[in-house]
Amino acid sequence: MVRGCRLRICNSKHRFRIILLLAVVVLAGMCPLAGAVSKGLPAPKSFPQRQLPAKAARPVSEAGKLIAEACENITSGNFKSAQEVLEGSDIRQIKGIEQLRMILSEYAAIEAKRKAFRNEVYTKQIDELEKLQEKSRPQDVNDINHAFLAIIKASDSLEESKKIALLQSPFAKQTIEKALRQSQEYEARGEWIKSYANCYSWLRTLEPDNTEYKEHAEELIEKIKIELSLKDNSCDTSAERHEGIKPKMFHRAVKALYFNYVSTVDYGEMAAKALKQCELTGEVLAKSNEKLAYQADAQKITGWLVGIETIQQELTGPFAVVTQDKFLKVFDEILALNSITIELPQEIVIARFSEASFSALDPYTNLVWPWQVKDFEKNMTQKFPGIGIQISKATGILKVVSLIPNTPAYSSGLDVDDVILAVDGEPTDDMSIQCAVSKITGPKGTRVTLTVRHAGTTETEDVVIVRDSIIVPTIRGWQRLNGGRWRYMIDPLNDIGYVRITNFTETTAPDMEIILNDLERRGLKGLIVDLRDNTGGYLSAAAAVVDMFVSEGLIVKSQPRWGISTYEAAHKKGTHPEYPLVVLINQHSASASEIVAGALQDAKYKRATLVGERTYGKGSVQTITQFPGDGSQFKYTMAYYHLPSDQRVKNRYIAEKMGRKDWGIAPDVEVKLCSDEQRKLNEVHGANEVLARTDSNGVSKLVKRYSLAETLEADPQLAIGLLVLKAKMIQEGHVLKIEETTGTSTSAKLPAES
Repeated sequence: MVRGCRLRICNSKHRFRIILLLAVVVLAGMCPLAGAVSKGLPAPKSFPQRQLPAKAARPVSEAGKLIAEACENITSGNFKSAQEVLEGSDIRQIKGIEQLRMILSEYAAIEAKRKAFRNEVYTKQIDELEKLQEKSRPQDVNDINHAFLAIIKASDSLEESKKIALLQSPFAKQTIEKALRQSQEYEARGEWIKSYANCYSWLRTLEPDNTEYKEHAEELIEKIKIELSLKDNSCDTSAERHEGIKPKMFHRAVKALYFNYVSTVDYGEMAAKALKQCELTGEVLAKSNEKLAYQADAQKITGWLVGIETIQQELTGPFAVVTQDKFLKVFDEILALNSITIELPQEIVIARFSEASFSALDPYTNLVWPWQVKDFEKNMTQKFPGIGIQISKATGILKVVSLIPNTPAYSSGLDVDDVILAVDGEPTDDMSIQCAVSKITGPKGTRVTLTVRHAGTTETEDVVIVRDSIIVPTIRGWQRLNGGRWRYMIDPLNDIGYVRITNFTETTAPDMEIILNDLERRGLKGLIVDLRDNTGGYLSAAAAVVDMFVSEGLIVKSQPRWGISTYEAAHKKGTHPEYPLVVLINQHSASASEIVAGALQDAKYKRATLVGERTYGKGSVQTITQFPGDGSQFKYTMAYYHLPSDQRVKNRYIAEKMGRKDWGIAPDVEVKLCSDEQRKLNEVHGANEVLARTDSNGVSKLVKRYSLAETLEADPQLAIGLLVLKAKMIQEGHVLKIEETTGTSTSAKLPAES
């Protein structure tokens, strides 16, 4: 692939977050290319295997063999086997062997604490269940939700066989039966949000493989989305959100798929999904108890549904074949049917039909309407005009969660935990978080007035801030320092660094280069790269990060259905020293993150050891074109990506259809977290990342920071990743330094600034 070509790859499966960066939504999209087809360079004849400098052959001692075998087991996640290897030897007083024993001892201590924590959680939840059972059975929605929460938390700490037994218990069955009955009542009243929140969201968590629960939950989500699209809110009207949508945009997008989509297009499935969406739209109009911007009487809704059924019958006959032309005819027929029945604005019908039909292909292919384009581009670049704060409305009150350094907000007088009561005089009581974001952001150089109540006071103040261009840094350390800087040395005693990459943007590689150069000047001997919760970014940025650690050869290949594959390759110039490397991943590491993790793990290079949980499993590349016209854009899947050894990253969407779970990138060392461990981890890392204003002594007045020891205790994946990295260092001949006062190889004493 031509370097600098900005192919956007990311996970568009939305995770609802409490904290939202102003004007920043979860990345989902591709940056624009000149046309509908991405053109790349032809494949080089070959990519040579990476050659390390030749070393003089030396006989390997028995101790060296022992260390190598134990380390191989540790970096494969086989800690028990590593223990057996060392216990089976009578070699003593060899520094490397003794330090490996210490690492295994620390690992055992971590696992013992985790087991005790999970047992504590389980016991607490069983006690909670027993209290609930004293009421005979759940009586109301609060009882049901408490029961579900206790069952889920208890099962989270159990082996699979015991989980099944818990779900088969009389109390669990009673809870599920009561919830299902309650959900039927909600749905009869058109309260789909309540049905999902109080029943099917719990059932999907309890039984993720239950097809019936999954399909009904997805239908509820669709009804909720339709309902929201038909409602006005304090920020904009339904008509404003759909302004500028035209039939020709959809026609052009569908025609662009024929040659450019990554696989053969199933127009029959697209039509079926779109018509189902139209059915659900009729049901929402008939049953919703919300105040909708549009109404239709029962007779018109019946006419709409009968018309849809007629179209469906034409498509499902024994000899029916749905071609592209037939599919577009169905689209036109639906628009005509709408005009003589329910009479919704045509723009809304186009939007609903479009979203549903493209979802039949994959979760990442969709039209970006004119009003969405600006936000879409913000999400890709992490650049936007605003003031530079993170906000939350988790408790129903709009609060400042963190400041961004070197922004207007940082020097404005705002601080963490300030309550935002109004934006330009408009109260925030009924304002959604998305609406608040759109009102606080705005053109560079314009003013916004926030009425705030500072933390710990009862007085209000109007803070006037001039908006500016905000660039959100994508590289973080393990703890924030005063003024917005970060600690990147996580173990200064042993010169071990830590960098967390939150997204892959234009600034990621240059910022990473600066940080690595600084760490290397200070004697860096090992590095942890944290890609957890990184949902994606530019392909070129991901390749540039891999290029820092691999001297030559293929990084990633993008394979379209037609045409020439495109490539990203490593370059000898600028490769960093080959110090031991560990990469942290989890189920939310997607897209560009999977390319980085997969390429560094690949058997061709074996450059890094992956620690954590299996990644999301996107496995595909999207591109975007302005071909639909009139300010709209079309994002579609144009290729699958292959790692250096030419294996394709398995796509979650396809794997789930096949009933498989081996999508994405698997870790070398698996460390699965239960929900309470994840909650604790989020709390600690969140506190360490918050930036608040500081008093004259340079000490934060509002933010609690967690020490390294507390951070490692709250984050088993990081703690075990650190142990794995130290084992790799020992294997390379390093002697770890031990903190005398603690007896551990991780120093508790940190420099004032790093």
